[in-house]
Amino acid sequence: MNINPHLPPKPWNYNPSKWSQRIRVALVGLIAFLIAVYLGLYQWKLIPEVWDPIFGKQSAQVLDSNASHWMSRLFRIPDGVMGAWAYLGDVIFALAGSIRRWQFRPWIVIVFGLDVIPLGIVSIILVIAQGFIVKAWCTLCLITALISLILIILAYDEVLSSVIFLYHVWKRSKKFSIFWKTFWGKPTQIAHEVGLEMTNQGRRNVGKNR
Repeated sequence: MNINPHLPPKPWNYNPSKWSQRIRVALVGLIAFLIAVYLGLYQWKLIPEVWDPIFGKQSAQVLDSNASHWMSRLFRIPDGVMGAWAYLGDVIFALAGSIRRWQFRPWIVIVFGLDVIPLGIVSIILVIAQGFIVKAWCTLCLITALISLILIILAYDEVLSSVIFLYHVWKRSKKFSIFWKTFWGKPTQIAHEVGLEMTNQGRRNVGKNR
């Protein structure tokens, strides 16, 4: 049976892997990437100051704080640069794969989700914590935290679809080998059947056969 790649998987009434949604994620992630690069350039002292229309010099206090330096020593790079790499990963993984990648390339969606959701939550917590620890605020840092929240909202449905898909493959097969092949996008009969059922194509096919 031919698969219609545009059909939405349960529980959605739209395809979470469609290009229009993923391009939005990529564009939003690109904005955050550029902001993070700018903040990283300041932390590397490649630019003399950081622009902040609301809190003024407080941004420099945040970026030059002991908390920021501690993170730089821990990860060997400034936290702004680390954030830039994470947002660049969001952009790359948002654009990778087909409009059926929640089924055909689950590993891409899972890695994408790990980049967007846990790291996004950590970014939000760190930015908020800086305000209470450093006693200063950074407008661009707050914007990137807001963008992280937006990215989570935009990405969670596709990630959930892949998780549900993999769960049903495992539940039906009970074999790690089949689960592993499915995770990496290698075709199996069980994965094919689960994909049809998640998009209701299995029921349609039964009806036609009758």
